[in-house]
Amino acid sequence: MTDTSLAGRILVVDDERNIRRTLRMVLEGEGATVLEAATGEEALAQIESAEPIEVIITDVMMPGISGLELLEHLAGAAGGTPNVPVILISGHATVDDAVKATRLGAFDFFEKPLARDRVVVSVRNALRQFASDAQMRRLRAQIRGEIIGESDAVASMLAQIGKVGSTKARVLITGESGSGKELVARAIHEASDRRDAEFVKVNCAAIPRELIESELFGHERGAFTGATAQKKGLFEVANGGTIFLDEIGDMALGAQAKVLRVLQSGELMRVGGSKLINVDVRVLAATHRNLQEQAQAGEFREDLYFRLNVVPIRVPPLRDRTEDIALLARHFIDLAAQENGLSPKRLDDEALSALRSYTWPGNVRELRNVIERMVILSDGDITLEDVPEEVRGAPEEPPSDDSLLDFGGQTVPDGMTLREFREAIERAFIRKRLIANDWNVSRTATSLGVERTHLHKKMKLLGIQRGS
Repeated sequence: MTDTSLAGRILVVDDERNIRRTLRMVLEGEGATVLEAATGEEALAQIESAEPIEVIITDVMMPGISGLELLEHLAGAAGGTPNVPVILISGHATVDDAVKATRLGAFDFFEKPLARDRVVVSVRNALRQFASDAQMRRLRAQIRGEIIGESDAVASMLAQIGKVGSTKARVLITGESGSGKELVARAIHEASDRRDAEFVKVNCAAIPRELIESELFGHERGAFTGATAQKKGLFEVANGGTIFLDEIGDMALGAQAKVLRVLQSGELMRVGGSKLINVDVRVLAATHRNLQEQAQAGEFREDLYFRLNVVPIRVPPLRDRTEDIALLARHFIDLAAQENGLSPKRLDDEALSALRSYTWPGNVRELRNVIERMVILSDGDITLEDVPEEVRGAPEEPPSDDSLLDFGGQTVPDGMTLREFREAIERAFIRKRLIANDWNVSRTATSLGVERTHLHKKMKLLGIQRGS
């Protein structure tokens, strides 16, 4: 049953005592703890000194610090949006006030006289928002040492982790090799109510196909040559916790069928056994492959794909979040220096610029290895000369205007517009890459550094099709 009480600490800020008293009676009647402030200055003092406040209800027009100024202060202190939901009330609201309040991140805005039901609903929703945001902040703090980055791509991924972590949903984590899929799986486990139970990682690509079923489901003594004792499988080891099936796209079809059975019924049978064993395991899976394409080609069970792909989370490649490279580099420099007993080192601007310009096909794992190499081999602070040549790259001569105009082996017709020229260049370039990749859209998208869906849209827009 959903809890509809307003169990939370709410600060009411208004210079009118009757308004404060009315709101106190309404909110305390719904189970809230209510604090009062007659001015914006008094409100700031309570916010800074009292136990955490979960919702603020403030009048817009007050002597001294107004409600809007209070909101602006809270938004500035939080770096953009207040950490506490702020509900503004006003007896003389203007459109400009409402627009400014929205821009500053106000949770709600309504006029006096107050409608009791609307106040209760708004505060209840604000409390839920505070709880959700607080969980996200705890999660970010918990995994800050693992998943590093402040880019929009990382923020979006962390938001997904926060939402799915506390649920029982299965998650399919996709992303290129070295992008950090295991870190995402661990973060989901840590955000769940299973965090104190086992987190069992299985690298499906590293286990020989003839042994994968024994590893996952266990075996009985004498089940096969070498089975000298009974052995629990990793699903049993993870009972009550989480099992992470890494690189599940490499799992044999026979093992896939048994994994599907566990997902459907929660039951498994050891190799060579005859007794069904019940397990309660949350399954997270990851792959760098396109399981949908594998399923269509008969290389992966389609029913298992749909069972696993309840909530998909994509880990962005490093080239899509180059703004995080400075943070990652600093972290890996400190880590490498500590692990190798070296003094801390600094990365100069030219070296950082080179790291940002590289495409990082091996993603974060490759960056970490490169950083460790530079920390060990550099004589002092890390400069451009310490950056490996394959990362730094040889300087290229910029193409001439004439070579650009001759791109595709065609001359530019008189009267062609800039837009037509740009589309012609894009069409020729993409078509050339498609031909080089035997019209494989996935490989071509990777070589171009774009998403497969984006390339499909671009091909449709430009009228590119095989044989054209």
